Amino acid sequence: MQLSGRRVICVRGGREVFAGLDFEAVSGEAVAVVGRNGSGKTSLLRLIAGLLIPAGGTIALDGGDAELTLPEQCHYLGHRDALKPALSVAENLSFWADFLGGERLDAHESLATVGLDHATHLPAAFLSAGQRRRLSLARLLTVRRPIWLLDEPTTALDVAGQDMFGGLMRDHLARGGLIIAATHMALGIESRELRIGGVA
Repeated sequence: MQLSGRRVICVRGGREVFAGLDFEAVSGEAVAVVGRNGSGKTSLLRLIAGLLIPAGGTIALDGGDAELTLPEQCHYLGHRDALKPALSVAENLSFWADFLGGERLDAHESLATVGLDHATHLPAAFLSAGQRRRLSLARLLTVRRPIWLLDEPTTALDVAGQDMFGGLMRDHLARGGLIIAATHMALGIESRELRIGGVA
């Protein structure tokens, strides 16, 4: 599986964010997208996820599931945790599993893996920032998709949480998955750097 972009142009609000961007990533590889604030790191992830349309160039996946679109093979984890505060931990995860569809794994096991199995009935509004991030990470485990698009994925995680997530990323890559992560910090796993917009 190879994800690639050729001469990609991104325009937001009438402003050209970046132009002529080439990138590629293959199965088993993590790519860390780095650059200054406003350079387009998040925009690149959103382009790949199909949430934005390129103003020019192409983004393509070779070797994926021919029956699915590129966005249908991606998990997009933004730096805001997309949770419904009135729903419990378990209900939030169930909502996302139903919404995303596809192969669904055991939700309780996913919550145990991220250290939230003790809080399944707790409303998401009561979670700390780190717990909210852990719940978002459980979504990656409950519905399997080969491409993880991660925007500042370790935000709000403590050291133990960062170590846990490093293990999850390594497992995903070992299964032939692919990770593209926008980050200002080290991912905690071996990765190749894609720099956007000069010095970070």
